[in-house]
Amino acid sequence: MRSAAPRRPAPHRRKGERRASGEMDGAGREELDMEVMKPLIDEQNSDGISDEEHENNFLPVEKHYQLDNEEGITFIQTLTHLLKGNIGTGLLGLPLAIKNAGIVIGPISLVFIGVISVHCMHILVRCSHCLCQRMKKSSLGYSDTVSYAMEVGPLTALQKRASWGRCIVDFFLVITQLGFCSVYVVFLAENVKQVHEGFLENKTAPINVSAASSSSEKRSTDLRIYMLCFLPFLILLVFIRDLKSLSLLSLLANLSMAVSLVIIYQYIVRDIADPRQLPPVVGWKKYPLFFGTAIFAFEGIGVVLPLENRMKDTTRFPQALNIGMGIVMTLYISLATLGYLRFGDEIKGSITLNLPQDKWLYQSVKILYSFGIFVTYSIQYYVPAEILIPAVTSKVEQKWKLLCELVARALLVCST
Repeated sequence: MRSAAPRRPAPHRRKGERRASGEMDGAGREELDMEVMKPLIDEQNSDGISDEEHENNFLPVEKHYQLDNEEGITFIQTLTHLLKGNIGTGLLGLPLAIKNAGIVIGPISLVFIGVISVHCMHILVRCSHCLCQRMKKSSLGYSDTVSYAMEVGPLTALQKRASWGRCIVDFFLVITQLGFCSVYVVFLAENVKQVHEGFLENKTAPINVSAASSSSEKRSTDLRIYMLCFLPFLILLVFIRDLKSLSLLSLLANLSMAVSLVIIYQYIVRDIADPRQLPPVVGWKKYPLFFGTAIFAFEGIGVVLPLENRMKDTTRFPQALNIGMGIVMTLYISLATLGYLRFGDEIKGSITLNLPQDKWLYQSVKILYSFGIFVTYSIQYYVPAEILIPAVTSKVEQKWKLLCELVARALLVCST
């Protein structure tokens, strides 16, 4: 019989092989796990980068996004829109606001409110720049700026509710801007009604004074009829969707309002009362009335970011803002003070109501200023349209987007 060949002591080898294969499998699993975990680790590492390192990776503020194509608006166009967005119906009511504050405390308060408003506008623009760089965005609106600011803020409670901030800001912006537009519609209707009825009275006066008074009472038309007459023109105006296309109209509106303000100034500077005859400070019970009118007059903060986002060279926007608001504050303080000095306690809600009603030069002020307010409607309307219309058109097919947008714009005008 053949002797059985001794078997090789393989257990140690198998054990070593198993250990080696186990190590190889473990290494393979570790590599696989590392590949799976790598995105998470990278995300954690990116979150752990200090603010200093983040800032080094960002573009400097001077190189903030720019619109080099032809779609952006120029410096002059931005300044024109900025003036148009701030000079509105609130300017005409400021003399009454000074009456509710006093000839001394009123102008000082206007300067104080104006400086704070401009400072807040600059803070808003700088925050938008920093968040654009941090979030790698080309531009941010009001709601986006608030939402991202809450997300990167130190408070966990605000970080979790960043979407709430977006919705709240959008809601109040829409309500505020549509409210301005509603005031403009009422202003347009009232002024055109006064001019129209004044023309009818002057036309029928030579025939018979008594007959004229009775006919004017019969011809007195409801204010809502005048509003309806403006409706188709306002709808056609808001169909202009680009701020660049509104530049010429905005320039013409600024010129018409400038002419009307010159006529107002030349009338009120003729007979200015002694300031010592007017109270320097009125009781604090009436000061809230002054504050409300003054805050309403500074109605252009809603168009600051939309204008900055549409500007070709955004590095010049702070300069445009300073120049524009400097002109606005000069007009506010001078017209408010001189208007109160001229008419005293007889000053009315709008200084145009204190002008002579029987002379066409002063009646033309209402027409010229109304044209300016008509164009201002489209500037103030731009903000709620940019918030609401994209949300509506995103739910329809591409071929229906334009029609859907035009219908939405018309319905928004009808709501004012």
